[in-house]
This record gives sequence, structure tokens and C-alpha cells, in this order.
Amino acid sequence: MSKHQKRLSVPDSWPVERKTATFTVKADAGPHGEQGVPLLIVLRDVLGYVDSRKEARYALNQGTVLVNGESLDDEERPIGMFDIVEFEERDEHYRVFPDEGGRLALSPIDAGDADSKLGKIVGKGQVPGGNTQLALHDGHTLEVEDGEYAGGDSIVIDHDDEILAHFPYEEGALVTAVRGQHAGEIGDIEEIQVTPGSSPNNVRVSQDDGEGFETIAEYVVVIDENFVEGDEEETVTTAGEGAEVAEDTGGDGE
Repeated sequence: MSKHQKRLSVPDSWPVERKTATFTVKADAGPHGEQGVPLLIVLRDVLGYVDSRKEARYALNQGTVLVNGESLDDEERPIGMFDIVEFEERDEHYRVFPDEGGRLALSPIDAGDADSKLGKIVGKGQVPGGNTQLALHDGHTLEVEDGEYAGGDSIVIDHDDEILAHFPYEEGALVTAVRGQHAGEIGDIEEIQVTPGSSPNNVRVSQDDGEGFETIAEYVVVIDENFVEGDEEETVTTAGEGAEVAEDTGGDGE
């Protein structure tokens, strides 16, 4: 199976330049489905910390690059929305957050905020023994003892799957749009519009500027105020304006 993908056909969420080269690396199977961005792209095209796959492999083998608290050595491992990416040697910590336009960006966070991550509940069911199993947006599942959680809610979990916070999906909740034409925008749910039949539900979101927007309910995620406090720090979407982006040709010397 090919380890490469044409840049012009990558998902809109991938933070890559589409006209600089024909191919880029293809993500391994894993979290986030087809929306997951290979770690190599984060290291090379977004941060500019490496120039090639070979350099990325060397950096990862040092064991100082962490994703959600876990040291990784696979440069094709998918990275996606709300993942926590850390560089221990640099003392840098980032949350993957949707930027305007829906492209995934890295938002700097404090070290204390890197011990947990947010997940949107996309599924819920009973498991043997009476516990409830929650399925999160990135494919992760965990069991809870009670059923107070509902689809569309968000939870914050630590690296041991302990739930630290719960944010219900309800009118008045703070949300961000992660897909669609309003991706990256933040506001409060003003109204949840339940649509009869098989059509998706909509939400109307109010904003401080008085504008607001309406989008599909599936496209919003409930967040906490802490997720927007870092907006004063510039997010990272590419290696920099005018940066040269290397073409991934698959050779060992790239």
C-alpha cells in the first residue's frame, strides 16, 4: 500500500501547502480517521523542526516528542483535533485546535494544561456489568459508572482516562465550530434546532460582536473558557510564510 498521498486531495483540515509538491506522507490507520494529520507533517510542514522523514525518525527516537502523554516513534501516526503535542527538550506544549477555515493549528498551552485533553462524546452504550461506554470523536472509548453523559457533551480526561470535567451540550454552552464555513469561530449556543426526519439538527450560535452564525450541530464542540484564553498567543498553522516545504518522496535520505 502506498505511503504517499497527493497534496491536492488531502482533507481541508490538513495544514499543508497543496501546490508546492505533488505528494505528501499518508497517515497510518489510527485515531481521527481520514482527518488525522501524520505527525511528520506537524514536525516538518507546520513547525519546521525537521526537513525530512529521516530527521523526523531521528527526533522521535529520542523519546522526547509526546502525544497525549505518550512517547511516539511513528512519524505517520495521525494527529487530530484536541490532541496534546509536547516537545520535552524545548519545553513546548501545544493543543491541536481548529483554525479559521477548518485547518488544524497548534495553540501553545501551559505545561499544566498538557496533562489532559478534551473529547466530544459521539456515541454511548451499555457494556456487560452495567457500566456505560463512551465513544469520543477521535475513536477513543472509556467506561463510566453512571449515565449522566449524553451525545454531544464534551469531557476532559487525563492520560489515565479519569474524567476531570464535563461540559453538557445545551443552550448557553460555549462552543467552537470545527467544520463547515464557520470552522474556527467561537460563541455560545443560542438555540438548538431539532429537525424532523433524517436531516441534521442545526444550532444557532451567538457571538460578542453581535453577528453569530448557524451551522450543523455535528460541526460544533462544547469547550471550556480555558480553551480560548490562549488566543492572545499566535497559533501555528504552517512553518512560516514563504517557508520551503519538502516533497515526501519516500526515500531513506529525504
